[in-house]
Amino acid sequence: MNRYPAWKYAIILVAFVVAALYTLPNFFGESPAVQVSAAKAAFTVDATTQARVQEALKTAGITPEAIAIEGTSLKARFESTETQLKAKDVIQKALVPDGADPGYVVALNLLSRSPAWLSALHAAPMYLGLDLRGGVHFMLQVDMQAALTKKAESLSGDIRTILREKNVRHSGISRNGQLIEIRFRDAATLDAAKRVIEDQFADLQMTGAPDGADYKLTGSIKPAAARTVQDQALKQNITTLHNRINELGVAEPVIQQQGLDRIVVQLPGVQDTAKAKDILGRTATLEVRMVDESGEARGAESGTGPVPFGSERFLERNGQAVIVKKQVIFTGENLTDAQPGFDSQTQEAAVHLTLDAKGARIFRDVTRESIGKRMAILLFEKGKGEVVTAPVIRSEISGGRVQISGRMTTVEAADTALLLRAGSLAAPMEIIEELTIGPSLGAENIAKGFHSVTWGFAAVVVFMCIYYMLFGAFSSVALAFNLLLLVAVLSMLQATLTLPGMAAMALVLGMAIDANVLINERVREELRNGASPQAAISAGYDRAWGTILDSNVTTLIAGMALLAFGSGPVRGFAVVHCLGILTSMFSGVFFSRGLVNLWYGRQNKLKSVSIGTVWRPDTLKTHPDQTLGTQMSGAGKLADNLTKSLSGKIAPNAVNAAVNGANSIKGRIG
Repeated sequence: MNRYPAWKYAIILVAFVVAALYTLPNFFGESPAVQVSAAKAAFTVDATTQARVQEALKTAGITPEAIAIEGTSLKARFESTETQLKAKDVIQKALVPDGADPGYVVALNLLSRSPAWLSALHAAPMYLGLDLRGGVHFMLQVDMQAALTKKAESLSGDIRTILREKNVRHSGISRNGQLIEIRFRDAATLDAAKRVIEDQFADLQMTGAPDGADYKLTGSIKPAAARTVQDQALKQNITTLHNRINELGVAEPVIQQQGLDRIVVQLPGVQDTAKAKDILGRTATLEVRMVDESGEARGAESGTGPVPFGSERFLERNGQAVIVKKQVIFTGENLTDAQPGFDSQTQEAAVHLTLDAKGARIFRDVTRESIGKRMAILLFEKGKGEVVTAPVIRSEISGGRVQISGRMTTVEAADTALLLRAGSLAAPMEIIEELTIGPSLGAENIAKGFHSVTWGFAAVVVFMCIYYMLFGAFSSVALAFNLLLLVAVLSMLQATLTLPGMAAMALVLGMAIDANVLINERVREELRNGASPQAAISAGYDRAWGTILDSNVTTLIAGMALLAFGSGPVRGFAVVHCLGILTSMFSGVFFSRGLVNLWYGRQNKLKSVSIGTVWRPDTLKTHPDQTLGTQMSGAGKLADNLTKSLSGKIAPNAVNAAVNGANSIKGRIG
């Protein structure tokens, strides 16, 4: 009746081993480290970089615990945070002599001390939030004027297209800052163009005036529309940062607006600090423009002449100058996907782009009208533009699929695709504040949180063992297994543990033991009803399961609501809360029954179980102080008195009936 098959014990054993393995890394702690990564494609982290770092540390009298190249970065471990800070300054001076144009990113980090065999199993410790361990804090300044300038540039291109479609002739369209200037030969054409633009572009305010022999129509973005552009730019940048951080795998980031043009980014418990800084700092935006192939442009490329009006000078990756027109055909806003790959013809690393409907239409029209001309694809990072490639258009390109290739490595292709896939920034941003911060509430909070869980667990164990005896011990072991399983799941998910998360963990202990209380009380009830010990154990677990499931499902619904609608600390609490409910159902029912079956299941003639005092109800209580024993005694005396008093006074059959009734009452009570 109370025996588990071997496969159930195998499940329990496997769950215990896996939970122990993935919980173990949390006990090894972390070592302070300095991480070096390349900030540009021209710089690499290799053995030469490692030698330079070692030489700089040796000169400064700093001895690292270990230094090695892991992946694409160099990581040096140190004994203490004080040594770590000194080492960072030394490495920064050695590798980044020019702070305005850094070739390497030197950042502080915390690396797990877990053994290599645990790391090989992908077992890693939980992240700790800013309130427990700290992390990285960035303050980003959004260039709102650049957002308005980009909007004006886009509108000027759209105006050129709509005037061509309406057959309105003009003498030229130019952009002067955030103003769009259109020249005409006569006032009638100016009025016609003004009507078309005001009808098609409600965000523009147009004013016309004579300009020498010609007429000039000046368009400016209306104040309300400008505020909308700035708000949308800020929101788009926040969304883009979310996408980029999600690509990095950072848990529970804090990205929020501060003021009108600033964004705060906090990465609690982030492991790869240098990579985060690199990805966030590289404010990459994609622009597609046509190459200026005039004679003046050729002279400007060779450095013998000035850059023609309406064009700009950029460099390719090999240092070759390219003169491109200022007019932007389309931007990264029209991208829907970007994936690294290879050129099918040359087998070189490439980035494959997928455009939306608008971008595909524009690209098709431009390539159809510009066969034989060159098109430049520019990538802007940190305010500096670079020509990724400038191919010659051989034929019309339709379908919305574009390929960027030429002089890039597979790593560069993957990084470029990540930046473009995460989304383009509506406006450039600059990191104006960077802090690597320690615990906001100090190490005292970590100790208090740990003690709250420990003492809460101890108090529950003491109570259960006193009140439920051996069954209380089984429940306590199941509770310990639940805590082990919860920590293991959080570690496997690489969740960020915060103070609210630790509060949820302490709450889960009380909720998890509730299932065992229901089971133990149900077993007691079955014993009171006269069931055998084996039958009482079986019925107790079976009949308590429905109640346990109902109570946990209702609590899980509340936790899912917190998870869906909460953010920040509330979401951290909800994650631990929901996971704790699921693990408690496994440990409180499946695991604890396995322990009980292992202890009692093989005893065929089980007479009693150690589950504390089984109280019997006072079914015939007539006085508050009367006990069950006195009631049983009183029932017996009642039967005897009836026999004596009625004997000889009434018919024998009536006497016998009364005696039998009294004895029946006595038998049911006894």
